[in-house]
Amino acid sequence: MTQIDGEELPRTYEVRTYGCQMNVHDSERLSGLLEDAGLERKDAALTGEVADVVVFNTCAVRENADNKLYGNLGMLAPLKRERPNMQIAVGGCLAQKDRDTILKKAPWVDVVFGTHNIGSLPTLLARSRHNKQAELEILESLDVFPSTLPTRRESVYAGWVSISVGCNNTCTFCIVPSLRGKERDRRPGEILAEIEALVADGAIEVTLLGQNVNSYGVEFGDKLAFGKLLRACGQIEGLERVRFTSPHPAAFTDDVIDAMAETPNVMPQLHMPLQSGSDKVLKDMRRSYRSKKFLGILDKVRERIPHAAITTDIIVGFPGETEEDFQGTLDVVEASRFSTAFTFQYSKRPGTPAADLPDQLPKAVVQERYERLTALQDRIAKEENAKQVGRTVEVLVTEQSGRKAGETHRLSGRTTDQRLVHFSVPAGAEAPRPGDLVTVPVTGAAAFHLVSDPTTDQYSLRRSRAGDAWDRAQAESCGVPTPGSGPTGSKTNLGMPSLMVRG
Repeated sequence: MTQIDGEELPRTYEVRTYGCQMNVHDSERLSGLLEDAGLERKDAALTGEVADVVVFNTCAVRENADNKLYGNLGMLAPLKRERPNMQIAVGGCLAQKDRDTILKKAPWVDVVFGTHNIGSLPTLLARSRHNKQAELEILESLDVFPSTLPTRRESVYAGWVSISVGCNNTCTFCIVPSLRGKERDRRPGEILAEIEALVADGAIEVTLLGQNVNSYGVEFGDKLAFGKLLRACGQIEGLERVRFTSPHPAAFTDDVIDAMAETPNVMPQLHMPLQSGSDKVLKDMRRSYRSKKFLGILDKVRERIPHAAITTDIIVGFPGETEEDFQGTLDVVEASRFSTAFTFQYSKRPGTPAADLPDQLPKAVVQERYERLTALQDRIAKEENAKQVGRTVEVLVTEQSGRKAGETHRLSGRTTDQRLVHFSVPAGAEAPRPGDLVTVPVTGAAAFHLVSDPTTDQYSLRRSRAGDAWDRAQAESCGVPTPGSGPTGSKTNLGMPSLMVRG
């Protein structure tokens, strides 16, 4: 407890997240655990005050991840000296990798925990306070599946659902398998039960998560399990949008394409990591597919789902990449017509085979190629978005607005194919809530977003259960009772149907 004027107040927490969607999802679990332990969330960006417990959920994949962590820890060191009861915890992939190093470089850290034991955080914090010393606990394998833990969801209208953790691939640039372990698959019934609980709590969109979602089922011997799971999601009443990330091209099969095309609530959007368009580089990366197979998958997807938006990941400057290899990437990007590409400059990751490969490229070469690739992709994205002008799209309204929202008075949301739309509400028309859906025409386009300025007769609003859930959450955050709220009306959703959820 924190004391103010002699009054005991609940301790506060904040979770700072770096990295991928898996980390974002894990952070929702960490928040749920801390709230379950009696802590209250504090947003330092809004209050200007640092919480009593600060948790860093780290990434070991992104460039300069360790420098960013230690820089942020260094900024908290003076505050920790002023507030000795404050606690700092470091978890995630970098904690799994660096272990003792974190406590050596930042001895003011109270808890270090890994990717396999996020459920231990409240216990480790309590033990550290009691023993007045740092607690380090890194497990080598999963103790409990994260989705069985309490959750504080960041969005009431959309949710993440892990279908697997870990990875069985051996890509030479990637450290994830050594940090998150071999693939572990959840049983389909558990996954569907969690999705049903999210829908009962107001969500209308779910994203299925895994390091390689389409290899789901390998642990229990069903190669068609992922396609079956997508079809099963189509039977869940009230679930309007299903997405998944990320598949692996080597394991992407026609039955998954069929399931996407034939299941109405599976969205016409696919994230398919390319990494490189050079067969030689793909071989050096140990990516078990080649450019022809990759392009063939895209052709099949577009044949079955003509308006599918396809996104990708690309690494520039992998060791030994020649100008000819890089041209191969440019050629595949030109042919693929990605709506968005997440492009990365290769940088060494200690502990990965690629870090020891010869022919590491000079930074200047990598930078120049990166700029050429992003210029190409920006042109393609703008051209592909321009094709959307004149189409009528359904937009799921989000809380976040564009940077110029104050000037344009536009709201924001995502189309079924995940394109970002900034839209205006015609004068006199009802404004949507986050979680509601609007149907509007696309009236303008840029490389990274679409614009819609509809007339009154072009604008249609559908109020949704998700919008109702957003209203309830807003009222509860202000301490205002709402119909149906009570003992189960907490912001922490436990996720499984055997446990009470907000109705």
